[in-house]
Amino acid sequence: MPPIGPLELAIILVIVLVIFGPRRLKNIGSEIGNSIKGFRNAMKEQDREDVEGTDESQPDKNSQQDPPKQTHA
Repeated sequence: MPPIGPLELAIILVIVLVIFGPRRLKNIGSEIGNSIKGFRNAMKEQDREDVEGTDESQPDKNSQQDPPKQTHA
């Protein structure tokens, strides 16, 4: 499949503009932008949760630990 050049992109844009009209095309662009923004925010939140989850599972090196109890037999 050959790459899509500028002429092909212009033809596709004109066809989409004729089908949907300029007002509807603006709304579609806004909806797509909001969807992408929401997806990115969800991915960032998931990454934060993953990082926080791995930090909690590892013991803190600076925390004081009780020394082992010695038993005399």
